[in-house]
Amino acid sequence: MTLTVDVPEAAARLEDATADDVLAWARATVPRLAVTSSFGADSAALLSVVARVDPTIPVLFIDTGLHFAETLAYRRALVERLGLRDVRDLRPVLGVGAQARQEGGGLYLRDPDRCCLLRKIAPLDAALADFDGWATGVRREQTLDRAGTPVVSLARRGDRDLVKVAPLARWTAADVERHLKREGLPRHPLADAGYPSIGCAPCTSAVRGDGAPREGRWLGSAKTECGIHLEYPEQP
Repeated sequence: MTLTVDVPEAAARLEDATADDVLAWARATVPRLAVTSSFGADSAALLSVVARVDPTIPVLFIDTGLHFAETLAYRRALVERLGLRDVRDLRPVLGVGAQARQEGGGLYLRDPDRCCLLRKIAPLDAALADFDGWATGVRREQTLDRAGTPVVSLARRGDRDLVKVAPLARWTAADVERHLKREGLPRHPLADAGYPSIGCAPCTSAVRGDGAPREGRWLGSAKTECGIHLEYPEQP
C-alpha cells in the first residue's frame, strides 16, 4: 500500500470519536483491513463493533495451541452470536509438540518472550503481510505500556508500515462492562471466575481481590505483554 493517510491528523480528529466511527473510518480508508482478537475477557466489545460496521472484515485469531478450552468454545459461540463472516485461525509453524522437541519443554516458563515470538508474533506478522492495517481492542487503561496508545498510528511490521487503529483506546473497564450489558453480549466463561485477562492457559492465572487486570498474565515475572502491542512507533 502506498500510504496516503495523514496519521497525525486522523489520530487528532478521531480522538473523541465513537468506536463505531473509528472502525468505519478505518474500513473506508485502509484498502485491506483486518481486526485482531484474542477472544478473551473483553473481546466481545470490539467484535460487536465489527459486527455493526461490517461483519465481513477479516478477524484474525492467533490459535497458539495453548488456549483454554473455554476460549475456543467462546470463540465459536461469539462468532455465531455476532454473525462474523470471516474469522481466521492463525497457527504457528511448529505445533506444541514440535516446538518442545526443537526448543525443549516448558519454553513458556524458561523463556516466555521467545515462546510468544514463536507462537504469537510470528504467525501474526505472516498474516498481516496480506493487509494494509488492522484494528485492535487495546485500551489505555489496561497497562502502563498501553497508556499512550493512539487511536490511529503507524506500526512497523517487517519492512512495511501498517495503519493501526484502536477504536476502544479511551474506554475504561466500566465502559466495557456497560457495553456488554447493554448489548446483551455473552462473557468469556472464565471472566467471572477471577480471570480479567485471558491468554494461553500455562501463562494465565486468576487474579485475587483488587489486583490489576493483567496481573495474572505471566505471574511471577516482569512480563505483561506478549509483544504484539508493545511498540507504538513515532508518527511521520
